[in-house]
Amino acid sequence: MNSLCADVGYRSINKKGEQLCGDHVEIVHQQNGDLIMVLADGLGSGVKACILSTLTSNIISTMMANNMSIEECVNTIAATLPVCEVRGIAYSTFTIIKITNNKQAEIIQFDNPHVVMLRDGKNYEYSKNSMVIDGKNVVKSKVILKENDVFIAMSDGAIYAGVGMELNYGWQRINIISYIEKYYENELTAKTISSIILDKCEALYGGNAGDDTTIATIKIRERNQINLIIGPPANPDDCQKMMTLFFSKGGKHIVCGGTTSSIAAEYLGEDVIPVLEYIDEEVPPIARVKGIDLVTEGIITINKVLAYAQDFLDENNFYSDWAVKEDGASQIARLLFEEATDINFYVGKAVNPAHQNPNLPINFSIKMRLVDELSECLKKMGKGIKVSYF
Repeated sequence: MNSLCADVGYRSINKKGEQLCGDHVEIVHQQNGDLIMVLADGLGSGVKACILSTLTSNIISTMMANNMSIEECVNTIAATLPVCEVRGIAYSTFTIIKITNNKQAEIIQFDNPHVVMLRDGKNYEYSKNSMVIDGKNVVKSKVILKENDVFIAMSDGAIYAGVGMELNYGWQRINIISYIEKYYENELTAKTISSIILDKCEALYGGNAGDDTTIATIKIRERNQINLIIGPPANPDDCQKMMTLFFSKGGKHIVCGGTTSSIAAEYLGEDVIPVLEYIDEEVPPIARVKGIDLVTEGIITINKVLAYAQDFLDENNFYSDWAVKEDGASQIARLLFEEATDINFYVGKAVNPAHQNPNLPINFSIKMRLVDELSECLKKMGKGIKVSYF
């Protein structure tokens, strides 16, 4: 295993008037660290397409995760899914990307627009080999990975965007490549890359998508550890131990909470310097301590970060807020969502007397719930999470 990891993120928009998306993305993180992503585009739209794409992606990802061949996957899909009475064909199109040991990518494509690969921010033409399986022309590729390689899979709703409106022939693959090359930066996450392309698709459709549209991105990046501590330990005698473990970890350090920051500053022999400016009226100001990358208030700030995390996993509508603002919650969001691949939480179990006021909707159990829910969101983003309690 090398020091690289795979960052995955996708977004979809439904065809106008449909409550269900006919595209489906399935992601499998295997115990050995390998990753399998399947994007399936069901025939038609609505309920039938949703069922077809969901079954296709689930069947393929499960079989691939059990080391079964693509021939077996395609044959199983053809034998399992119902045949369309009108078109006489049975299942959805699909794109499979398997990342092995973060060293090699295997790309398998059937009738979806071909995966776009960026290397050093520019289009990279990878080799493609065609094979016929059960009468279907399947394209296979293998690529040796480098840091910051990006793979962008899409359903055909992307290349049809703008047909008959802004564009005569839709937003062709070559146009999509030029667009993402223009806006690509190494700091962008997989989810953000998907959002950039999908937002343009939605704009070309004029907000009324003529087809289900999905963009799914994998980015190969260097592992990066972030450490966050919130709350003092239940036993005051454990302060030294807690801080020693926290500061001994490599990577950036985030300290949340007034009492916690005072303990951390004392441990480092430094002063806490408050920053009195309210950048966001909903988020308390940050502070500064020499030797700590970010010092923030505790519960209110983390609650805002949790809201950003939940939105990030859904529509990512708040990205334009936390991506640029300098309040504590936005800075934490950038560190955890974009910079970090692995996150260590250090959670103190001490009960804050200030939180025992019955008129305040804050208590110890809420703090624990916030950390638990934020951890789960970060896991869904593909982050490695470790939580230590004191």
